[in-house]
Amino acid sequence: MKQGAQDSAAATGGGIPRIPPGGGPTGVPRQPQAADVRRERDTPAAGGVRGEHTHGERPVPSPRPVVQRASVRGQILDALRTALVTGELRPGEVYSAPALGERFGVSATPVREAMQQLALEGAVEVVPNRGFRVVERGARELAELAEVRALIEVPVLLRLSRTVPVERWAELRPLAEATVRAASSGCRATYAETDRAFHRAMLSLAGNEQLVQIAEDLHRRAQWPLVGGSERPARAGLVADAAQHTALLDALIARETDVVHLLVREHFGVAG
Repeated sequence: MKQGAQDSAAATGGGIPRIPPGGGPTGVPRQPQAADVRRERDTPAAGGVRGEHTHGERPVPSPRPVVQRASVRGQILDALRTALVTGELRPGEVYSAPALGERFGVSATPVREAMQQLALEGAVEVVPNRGFRVVERGARELAELAEVRALIEVPVLLRLSRTVPVERWAELRPLAEATVRAASSGCRATYAETDRAFHRAMLSLAGNEQLVQIAEDLHRRAQWPLVGGSERPARAGLVADAAQHTALLDALIARETDVVHLLVREHFGVAG
């Protein structure tokens, strides 16, 4: 969380895996080719002759390729986000969509679309005629993100600590425990996911979806690697961060408002 991602690691080992055309470990399906689309369009519907309508029934439309393309793009986006957190995509380096597409086993199109989304999020920037450069961030930007997150999340959590029933906090126990297990594994990508899930669940109790989305975006940005970050994750830092989750949840369940106030400010590095 607040320790940032300067100690990012290649948690998946061996770089970004290539996804075979028929799908692979991340479940990216084979992309429809032009010939596939023509075959779907020209194949007769079951139980009738091509173009034949019976009893005025509407023919069932063939699946639109755009649905599958969107699925590929979404899965590539998730994989790229993981690669950012682990440091496989290095700050300052330029990556082309065709080259990344070959590594994933897909065409350049879904990679380019995913990279454009990352550009909107501020993770990469477009380099004309070359590809996308991973944004270089320093400790100051990480501190600024922590400050903004604190301004949003701290007062909300303090208010919720006085209004949310104890049983609702108890329901978040599995999410807090998941962050502890992820931290113990030393896998930064897994910890990043569980960390966001825990904070998202807490803020969701406020019933404000806009708040949740903004906080999620800031949280994700805080997890990107810093320039010159170490190659291996600092497991001790992850474990300490996760321990704060369980301590905070214990205080919320016990209705120890003063302890909640201290823990939540410490968790975000807020002085005083």
